[in-house]
Amino acid sequence: MIRMQGLVKTYKEVQALKGVDLEVASGELFAYLGPNGAGKSTTIRILTGLTRLGGGSAWLNGYNIAEAPIAAKRQCGLMPQATNLDAELSVWENLATHGRLFGMSASERNKRSEELLEYVDMLDRKDSMAKTLSGGMKRRVMIARALMHNPRILFLDEPTVGLDAGVRRRIWALIKRIHQEGATIFLTTHYIEEAEFLAQRVAFLNQGRIVALDSPQTLMAQTGVWAVDTVSGHEMETTYFRDREEANQFITCQLGGCTLRRVNLEDTFLSLTGSKIGQ
Repeated sequence: MIRMQGLVKTYKEVQALKGVDLEVASGELFAYLGPNGAGKSTTIRILTGLTRLGGGSAWLNGYNIAEAPIAAKRQCGLMPQATNLDAELSVWENLATHGRLFGMSASERNKRSEELLEYVDMLDRKDSMAKTLSGGMKRRVMIARALMHNPRILFLDEPTVGLDAGVRRRIWALIKRIHQEGATIFLTTHYIEEAEFLAQRVAFLNQGRIVALDSPQTLMAQTGVWAVDTVSGHEMETTYFRDREEANQFITCQLGGCTLRRVNLEDTFLSLTGSKIGQ
């Protein structure tokens, strides 16, 4: 459903993408992870037609984004990282405006708006001005707007950024539901537990290149099962183990404070790159 071949993008003297090759299957929920500046948002902006491709090729549902840009754009819906609802319009008007941009008739817009607002549990706020909504409500409306024209692919760029844990989990449930109904979802996030919970596969992007690609479980297993965080002065060092007994034996030999925990995706990324996701 999504295919990238040798994707390149340079901003002045900074090469944001350095030949990215990637395929995402139809119906897959895929997470694209990396530190700040790795090229995640640049990739989404290129695929959704917001930024010109610097080199290479990309296709959305078989449409080349350079050769058939309009057809390619119709294949996808985008929820950007920044909240960009029209604050002076109502919830209903925000969705209707999006529908007009995609050539939907009035009857189609009305039917689809009602379906989607009920779907994201916002129908009772359809007449509320966007500026009066809470952060979580705005994110749900943005998801509904992205789905307005029935796209085959949904791009979610940091969909839960700035939300508290309870609201994040509500958004997670909505994303799971959308995926279960057949959508292909391409997700970027700095919340590592979000990718572990939602994604079927993840790619680690670092300095414009993909450095690892597999299921979360497989990637974590390559690092270990147990992690011991050892604090000494102002520094913390993490050591990985496959056996819990070995981890416990290691702890008994340490002089500093230690914490035993399960390995997570951030451990895997850190072991591969030396950087934390979100830095």
